[in-house]
Amino acid sequence: MIPADADQRSSKRRARDEEIAAEPALPPLELPPDAVAGPMEAYLRRPRRRPVALSGVVENGVVRLLDPDVKLPERSRVIVVAESA
Repeated sequence: MIPADADQRSSKRRARDEEIAAEPALPPLELPPDAVAGPMEAYLRRPRRRPVALSGVVENGVVRLLDPDVKLPERSRVIVVAESA
């Protein structure tokens, strides 16, 4: 077992920590009666969308994709690869 070190907090910090610890616990969330509980792991394992790399050009400060057939969903993460001339 690791021995506990001496408390290095200032008296002001120690008093504040005691105030925080003495606060009452928050009430549970009010959920609708038909809400289904699930494990936290299910939320954390959700697949995240990865960014897509596309070729494009910059014209007057506006990025234009070279492929006009590309349709992106709203709020997509895109990396535009442009070559400087």
